[in-house]
Amino acid sequence: MSDPRSSMLRAVGPGIIVAATGVGAGDLVAAAVCGALFGTTVLWAVLAGALLKFALNEGLARWQLATGTTLLEGWADRFPRLFFLGFLAYLFLWSFVVAGALMAACGLAAHAMIPAFPVWAWGMVHSLAALALVGVGRYRLLERMMKGLIGLMFLVVMACAVLTAPGWTELAQGLMPRVVPGGSALVLGLIGGVGGSVTLLSYGYWIRERGWRGTERLPLVRVDLGVAYLLTGLFGMAVVVVAGAVRPEVVTGSGMVVGLADQVGAVAGPAGRWCFLLGFWGAVFSSMLGVWQGVPYLFADAVRLVRGTRSGGGGPPLDRTPAYRAWVLYLALPPMLLLFAGKPVWLVMAYAVTGALFMPVLAATLLLLGRRRSAMGRWGNGPAATIVLVLALALFIALLVQELVQRFAA
Repeated sequence: MSDPRSSMLRAVGPGIIVAATGVGAGDLVAAAVCGALFGTTVLWAVLAGALLKFALNEGLARWQLATGTTLLEGWADRFPRLFFLGFLAYLFLWSFVVAGALMAACGLAAHAMIPAFPVWAWGMVHSLAALALVGVGRYRLLERMMKGLIGLMFLVVMACAVLTAPGWTELAQGLMPRVVPGGSALVLGLIGGVGGSVTLLSYGYWIRERGWRGTERLPLVRVDLGVAYLLTGLFGMAVVVVAGAVRPEVVTGSGMVVGLADQVGAVAGPAGRWCFLLGFWGAVFSSMLGVWQGVPYLFADAVRLVRGTRSGGGGPPLDRTPAYRAWVLYLALPPMLLLFAGKPVWLVMAYAVTGALFMPVLAATLLLLGRRRSAMGRWGNGPAATIVLVLALALFIALLVQELVQRFAA
């Protein structure tokens, strides 16, 4: 008789996609910058970020499994119409900036391996490749590709971290929370950047693609998300460790990827350098694939809700609607203009700022919706979930204020 836990682990899939999508350009830059500036003393921040994103995604999935409706439907039914329209406007801006940032990050990764082509050209090639893959494939193809890419990036970057690690004692000390003098803003950004932002909403659509409905699926969802954020946290910590021996000015310039790869190469030789570059490329390209496939669900669902249609109201699946296809094209083509700004790292950092605007909203709405026993019954927020969501809300408000103060002061 098979072990039910092993069967559950074999069923893991949507979490792998959310992990691969969440480990994007902003996460890598934040982890690299903090690692170069503060070394392993910020490892605890990566772990804290992964735990908070787990709590947010678990709350989102719990709402959907308990009510049978997506979080966007919950917003449309229970919040003012202006709130929902505001989210649509934000999605328009966020998608443009994030798509441009992912193109730039893929361009940086590919240019580091094959410098014969400029960053902007590689960025465009990756965007068109992701467009083609999403166009010809569906969820199952995406899941298989993501498992391969996240396996590549995880094993390679973890191996690089082991080769460059300073020692177990120092690593263990880095997991103990501490104040980082002069680095509170960057550390907050690192916590907030781990594991994605708006892309968390895509998880609800991916679990529907797997047929996960009803609260009996909640244990499976928790295992799925637990595996996802364990991998996310370990990957982020590995990037911090690798960046720990790199000069800070290297990771804030356009040579960031090459600087990190050279650090690995100094320890592991040319083969190690190339392995790191491949792992970095796998991280950013898998994130692009996840965004190109998952974020259009949000727009398509929003269009459906604006028209007054709810889940099960008939019509084609969301990923076959004109709205879904239009948003894939919007992600893949117009943001190419941002590649010609000539500041790929700046563009990636703008990604983190736009994500910071969304996270307090998500935490606050999950707190409010989770209190509605009439909607969720006994599956509403318990004491532990409430405490974690309150902490997440406070953290993301602090992060948002820090980001806005820094941008306006500049």
